Amino acid sequence: QVQLVESGGGLVQAGGSLTLACAGSGKIFRLLVMAWYRQAPGKQRELVAAATNGGRTTYADSAKGRFTISRDHRKNTMYLQMNNLNPEDTAVYYCYGGGSLGDPEAEWGQGTQVIVSS
Repeated sequence: QVQLVESGGGLVQAGGSLTLACAGSGKIFRLLVMAWYRQAPGKQRELVAAATNGGRTTYADSAKGRFTISRDHRKNTMYLQMNNLNPEDTAVYYCYGGGSLGDPEAEWGQGTQVIVSS
């Protein structure tokens, strides 16, 4: 079982950039799907972006053109490069890894807070 730990959150001004990292305790290549989710106060957790171990990616409409998800299997780390951030991106961002999206046995990280000030 691969444990996941996020890092890289923080406070940034609108228009700024942040890169989140999700480090795996083992070989993340074994995780067929890894993803970033986020949950804003009072809202449901939502998918931001996902990437397969074969390199296929998908993005929420809100992330398209601004965010980039990537996986570095040599470093056992997944990243989310976020550009042109706006206050609506403020949320706790969670790392996910499993056999598919919606895998009941998937691993989740503990979350990292992103706050975008206007």
